[in-house]
Amino acid sequence: MSATVILPEALEELPYRVELWHVDGTDTVERVLARALNLHLAHAIFKAATEEHPQRRITLREGAHVIADTSS
Repeated sequence: MSATVILPEALEELPYRVELWHVDGTDTVERVLARALNLHLAHAIFKAATEEHPQRRITLREGAHVIADTSS
């Protein structure tokens, strides 16, 4: 069984991203936790991230469109 290699440039092209926001109130993204190719996978990652960081703001986006936000 061979592994699929994804180059860093290709990761930037994945349409969905799960973001962890700074806790200090600066209203900026601290880091992108993950990127995903499809919405089903992106929702699963978002759910896992909210369980891992229950007190933090986490967003799921496709480009500029916010699909889910824990602050809502």
